Amino acid sequence: MNKLLTASIMSLSIVACAPQQDSNVEGNQIGRVTEFADSSHQFTPEVMWQMGRIGAYHLSADAQKAVYGVTYYSVEQNKSRSVIYASAPDSDAEPTLLTTKGSEYAPSFIPGTDKVAFLASANDGSGTMQLWMMNADGTGRQQISFEANGVDDYLFSPCGKKVVLVETVAHEASVQKNDDDLSKSTGIVANDLMYKHWDHYTKSAPHPFIASFDGSKVSESKDLLEGTPYESPMLPFGGTEQFAWSPDGKQLAYTCRKLSGIDYAISTDSDIFLYDLESGETKNLCKPEGYVRPACDPTRSLKHQAVNQFQEDVNAGYDQNPQFSPDGKFIAWSSMERDGYESDRTRLCIYEFATGKKSYITETFESGVNEFAWASDNSTLYFSGVWHGKTNLYSTNLSGEVKQITNEVADYVLLGVHPQGEKLLAKRHSMSRADEVFFVNISDGKTEQITKENEPFYTHFQFGEVRERWIKTTDNKDMLAWVILPPNFDETKKYPTLLFCEGGPQSPVSQFWSFRWNFQVMASQGYVVIAPNRRGLPGFGMEWLEQISGDYSGQCMKDYLSAIDDIAKEPWVDAERLGAVGASFGGYSVYWLAGNHEKRFKAFIAHDGIFNTQQQYMETEELWFPNWDMGQAPWYKDAQGKRAKVFETSPHLYVDRWDTPILCIHGQKDFRIEYTQAESAFTAARVRGIPAQLLLFPDENHWVLKPQNGILWQRTFFRWLDKWLKAE
Repeated sequence: MNKLLTASIMSLSIVACAPQQDSNVEGNQIGRVTEFADSSHQFTPEVMWQMGRIGAYHLSADAQKAVYGVTYYSVEQNKSRSVIYASAPDSDAEPTLLTTKGSEYAPSFIPGTDKVAFLASANDGSGTMQLWMMNADGTGRQQISFEANGVDDYLFSPCGKKVVLVETVAHEASVQKNDDDLSKSTGIVANDLMYKHWDHYTKSAPHPFIASFDGSKVSESKDLLEGTPYESPMLPFGGTEQFAWSPDGKQLAYTCRKLSGIDYAISTDSDIFLYDLESGETKNLCKPEGYVRPACDPTRSLKHQAVNQFQEDVNAGYDQNPQFSPDGKFIAWSSMERDGYESDRTRLCIYEFATGKKSYITETFESGVNEFAWASDNSTLYFSGVWHGKTNLYSTNLSGEVKQITNEVADYVLLGVHPQGEKLLAKRHSMSRADEVFFVNISDGKTEQITKENEPFYTHFQFGEVRERWIKTTDNKDMLAWVILPPNFDETKKYPTLLFCEGGPQSPVSQFWSFRWNFQVMASQGYVVIAPNRRGLPGFGMEWLEQISGDYSGQCMKDYLSAIDDIAKEPWVDAERLGAVGASFGGYSVYWLAGNHEKRFKAFIAHDGIFNTQQQYMETEELWFPNWDMGQAPWYKDAQGKRAKVFETSPHLYVDRWDTPILCIHGQKDFRIEYTQAESAFTAARVRGIPAQLLLFPDENHWVLKPQNGILWQRTFFRWLDKWLKAE
């Protein structure tokens, strides 16, 4: 990083450590930043970490009140604080901070009452998280759960008399318990696959507990998965969206993948289960009674195996996130068609209780369904979905007639339907703005902003223009790319330019806002950024999405080169100062480009990337991922003695062509892609005499979540780029 820029960031950082915070925050607790004492308008990483991050948002039954969570971070203290606000959505009045000390999470109104439920630390000092209750003005706090395991999450029934509690329960399905007299041993004895997942060893699993609530205390909790290693909600990202209460509160639908060990490691087959509170019986809505899962070859893709040669009444892939219709006659859920394919298109499945018939009502929408919600008419559903790099809101009827509601250069996250039924409640973000909450008029798509959590940042700091750009690919198709320009962009100047390589491999380059891979922060440092929707990304039809499977090094890499070659033609791009950066599959892309870029780039950064695909197959815990996208284990060879293409063209086989400085970054708790990949790439670069740097995070997973780690990541990122793309 050049000295002037370093000085600028450091001076801003010093000011930022003591910002003007919300006056309702006691003492020096972490809270909302409202004013900035400096005169700089540069949007730096230090500034970005001061922004509030909106979490759960919940309307009262009459829509007159709302409670929502916001998380704030302190780089200086290297920790976060989550608080709860109350507001009147139809008023311009400032929200009221209900949390005065500590952290509180996941607020919601308890049905049939004017009370607000939330999660906070137990009173007894045990360190467990428990369920609490308070008045809507923040008074009258009282702990209402006393679960030995603690409470990770919760969802009240419509009548407010029952609640499902998510609790973490120990098991020994893959990792056996150490001897009692070796309590201080850190050893892990694994007996099966899925002994690790995402960032932890699988010694426990979240279970749903159904409990009673008498208005003052939760009691009589019952584990619906008692004695099993199964997860509900499913790790690592599942929450209470994977549960649904029937309107009468007599049934609970939940999501679960009832597999363990090697079967879990190779499969994405989760189902919707219906538990009847009166009878205690459970029914699988996705499989016929007596269904037996066919035997599978765990070393090959499930694409053509028996588990995917299914009948119409068998749901083979991810089925999750159920929701009952208001009249209870239907239940809907998101459904993927094929087992073993985590990036299959998500369809909206409707199950009719009277007939047991299932139908798929978003078939005309050539992309996946994200969140969804029922309308009060029991025949209309609203959902969000990505198309052409933007995630907008849509509606569909039970006949599958899909209509678009919003049409904005933004990403929407659907939260629910307004009680009056004329508006939707949604979060919205873009490459230039973090999440805020909006009402969306269903009839015309017009919006009304409800929260203004980070408005001071948008008025004080400068942001660059985001442009939509369509590029011809090598096979004469049209590819959408987003171009982010530096603030105060001057077309007469030349700017160093970054190619952003997306992860997934099948994640969209939509209008996302990231607190790490933030395009506005990159632009603020004087870089043009181009982010193409290369082959393999959703929102451009199934052919475009699925082309990447088995062809990691093929057309998608040509798409990246087409994007950087196209933007390099602009007079304001310095074609001699191009860099490529990316994480996960984006990291793989950088490693591959390092050996195949034909001297286009002057610097590379790969985060959590696959360097050696052969090595990756044996290292990852989620075998369904390499099985589907790579096809089979690397020891299989065809009649000509060749492995699958993805192994024959692994980035590590092109190290002899490396000629460009590279920064390798990895979290050592990343079990999806092990940190040994970055260590191997770094070693390969250094023994070849190529300038290289290795940044390891012993306490981070596939992401970087801790404040000071995040700042170190950003500073190392820009120091590396500035050294090779800005130095004279």
